[in-house]
Amino acid sequence: MAPILLLTTDRRLRPGKDHPRVRPARHEAWITEAYIDAARRAGGLPLLLPPGPTDLDALLAVADGVVLTGGFFDIHPSHYGETVTGRLDRVEPARTDLELSLARACLDRRVPVLGICGGHQALAVAAGGSLVQHLEPHPLDHEQPTDPAQPWHAVRCEGPAAALFGAEIQVNSTHHQAVRSPGQHMIACGWSPDGSIEIISGTRGFALGVQWHPELLGDLRPYRALVEACA
Repeated sequence: MAPILLLTTDRRLRPGKDHPRVRPARHEAWITEAYIDAARRAGGLPLLLPPGPTDLDALLAVADGVVLTGGFFDIHPSHYGETVTGRLDRVEPARTDLELSLARACLDRRVPVLGICGGHQALAVAAGGSLVQHLEPHPLDHEQPTDPAQPWHAVRCEGPAAALFGAEIQVNSTHHQAVRSPGQHMIACGWSPDGSIEIISGTRGFALGVQWHPELLGDLRPYRALVEACA
């Protein structure tokens, strides 16, 4: 049976209209289909999890693994004991609260977990780590101006990252925050040319965070590693 993978989703306000029929603006949960396709193609059964309060015990009794997805949001520095000292884009408290709680539960219970882009950062913060609040675009611009379906820069890999990706991998880049410290029982094992942490891995059970979007590049290796860990 395919393992059940919880995929976190984002939250946004759908614009309303009042002509010719009244349709007020309403919030909706959403996710990019590339995550769903990658989870399926890797052999998993995706189950979408909207932001907001939830019963983690009930969820983790059903799910075999978790994907903390990325999105258009920042993690507020208060979650790692800092004040705002750099650029802070959109925050979504309901999503961040859920993802941090879910990530901590996965790490404590050793439920396989994969963090993608913002999910990679959430995994580090949940483990007690911290973030770089804003990466200045020198010497490397981490917010690529091109389609992220194409690679943007290299990542040097060591340890568990090298075992999965090889010594170097070409990745896309769509972020302005980054992991400064990976937290307890997590190690950094992949770096961009400017030294930014791009991959973190758990030392107790399967926990993997990547700062890019492998699903947009057609790279299923992180998702397949998650599915294998669920087995």
